[in-house]
Amino acid sequence: MKWLVLLGLVAFSECIVKIPLRRVKTMTKTLSGKNMLNNFVKEHAYRLSQISFRGSNLTIHPLRNIRDFFYVGNITIGTPPQEFQVIFDTGSSELWVPSIFCNSSTCSKHDRFRHLESSTFRLSRRTFSITYGSGRIEALVVHDTVRIGDLVSTDQQFGLCLEESGFEGMRFDGVLGLSYTNISPSGAIPIFYKLKNEGAISEPVFAFYLSKDEREGSVVMFGGADHRYYKGELNWIPLMKAGDWSVHMDRISMKRKVIACSGGCKALVDTGSSDIVGPSTLVNNIWKLIGATPQGSEHYVSCSAVNSLPSIIFTIKSNNYRVPGQAYILKDSRGRCFTAFKGHQQSSSTEMWILGDVFLRLYFSVFDRRKDRIGLAQAV
Repeated sequence: MKWLVLLGLVAFSECIVKIPLRRVKTMTKTLSGKNMLNNFVKEHAYRLSQISFRGSNLTIHPLRNIRDFFYVGNITIGTPPQEFQVIFDTGSSELWVPSIFCNSSTCSKHDRFRHLESSTFRLSRRTFSITYGSGRIEALVVHDTVRIGDLVSTDQQFGLCLEESGFEGMRFDGVLGLSYTNISPSGAIPIFYKLKNEGAISEPVFAFYLSKDEREGSVVMFGGADHRYYKGELNWIPLMKAGDWSVHMDRISMKRKVIACSGGCKALVDTGSSDIVGPSTLVNNIWKLIGATPQGSEHYVSCSAVNSLPSIIFTIKSNNYRVPGQAYILKDSRGRCFTAFKGHQQSSSTEMWILGDVFLRLYFSVFDRRKDRIGLAQAV
């Protein structure tokens, strides 16, 4: 019966908690823990290591769409709870939010965790760092109660960010990673695993529906997938390896011409990336084919030409996923049209692509950790 949920015959759950995603531009030992944190920060400054509906098991958490750049949802940490806006990210495994000890210009504009006000806060002496595509953080490992809607993880390990760079102007406080434990730089048990281990989630499955054009209705759901968010059946794709959300992509084509992945390639399905990212040489070819011209850090096309641009087709396990020009062209703050394709310098022989929110707005996505697979279907 539980797997019928995944196949689209959803029995609505005991307590479906709707936590919207928003799309944006960006106890014991408490006193000793508080003193330890104060002393640790003073002694180790700048020396961090490099390292539902009733009767169902489905929990739905709403997200906000911020200008088609990224999607955020609210969580709370501590006792009493303190609220933060975080990105639910399938490309990483760590949960982190800023600390009151983070005084960078970026941290000062975000909500920061006030550890002294939480009776369930607990400190460890470990640190870690993470480098993302758009920024970097250095954090101290701590423990406290974390809530995602009605889902509660007690003594959850997470990072208190002490230094942050590269996220200037981004309207989110932190990141909640949903990937595998093996890519966690802190060695923490990610919150999704912990919720499953504690019985808060019946099935090790979560899913995303991302709205278009800043509309309301984006959600992340835990414990299953609600069939009302997609058309047809889910196409299940096995992961290339257990450990991250990457799949084998057969090819990328345009007008029946293969333009990338001619011999197959690796594609990471990543809710934490707003774009479609690939090797620079291949992305350059796409820019040329659609007539995009560089201006600063972006590649622009005439807005009047968007409707006539060809669709780009991603073929995964023999299923074609069409992305039309209206989806891969975005508008900047001045109303100019630029492409959502971005290039990266390839560092290995394996061709690597990232299918971010531009792709996931079109295709409802289900992440099944038990069977190490991803399900995709056309979003409603």
